[in-house]
Amino acid sequence: MFRNATGLTRRLLSPLNSRCFAESAKSSLVEVSSTPNGIYTVTLNNPKKHNALSFEMFTSISSTAQSLRSNSSVRCVILNGAGKSFCSGLDVPSMVKNPSNGSKLLERPFSQSPGTSISNLAQDVGYLWRQCPFPVIAAIHGKCYGGGLQIALGADFRYATPDSEFSIMEAKWGIIPDMSGSVTLREVGVGLDLIKELAMTAKIFKGREAKEYGLVSRVVDDHMAEAMDVAEQIVKRSPDAVALTKRLFNETWNNMSEEEALILETDLQKKLLPSWNQIAASAKNFGMDLPYKGRTVG
Repeated sequence: MFRNATGLTRRLLSPLNSRCFAESAKSSLVEVSSTPNGIYTVTLNNPKKHNALSFEMFTSISSTAQSLRSNSSVRCVILNGAGKSFCSGLDVPSMVKNPSNGSKLLERPFSQSPGTSISNLAQDVGYLWRQCPFPVIAAIHGKCYGGGLQIALGADFRYATPDSEFSIMEAKWGIIPDMSGSVTLREVGVGLDLIKELAMTAKIFKGREAKEYGLVSRVVDDHMAEAMDVAEQIVKRSPDAVALTKRLFNETWNNMSEEEALILETDLQKKLLPSWNQIAASAKNFGMDLPYKGRTVG
């Protein structure tokens, strides 16, 4: 359910998709809390199973991401896991028990028209965070295996504890990484040879090794404190500038010619100049504390 920073249940802001919220609220598999300045903490909440991905967990994560994506008051999201782990990957026993759910995860979206989702439900739990117009931080501890790692890779930053454990584990079950890793792994600076080795061996490795590989941003003793500290720094900046910074680098990093990238830079800058949030950001440099308005671009 959605709660405020004090833990009291509250109504969601109107921009949230009511259908998606209803699905999420029916289950405690994903809990969302928020601070007054727009930092939302999304907690995977099935600690007895190390937050393993059952069909219900897939739908809850996807619903939550879609709801938050449409909420202009969200400034930053912190993804984390309840209990001893971030996410241990696919809940294999539940999938074996209900094999039809596996097929549902892989169904392509019915519509492929512009503006509609290009990812299936299995991919949504990682890919949708990449599509959100605000920064997403994965705060990782314990097990981060298979689908759990691909969820984390959908985030913009990943902070992990030294004793956290990682694995591209799908090969253990005779399958391939299929939860948007083929998109997000391109962007973390890991060589193709190493990615193939890790995926083919299903090797388990610790947080510091993950940092050496480039899979996490930092290794820290307190992953949640680090995530909150960075989030607090981000929300001091214009929500529009932050949103378009994310879009600029996501779209240009591996996929555009130099000419296309330079054109996009200019096009996005024109959306900010002039605007209230750009003026408010500039005013802070002269000692004037003008409040930001809700995000207007994405």
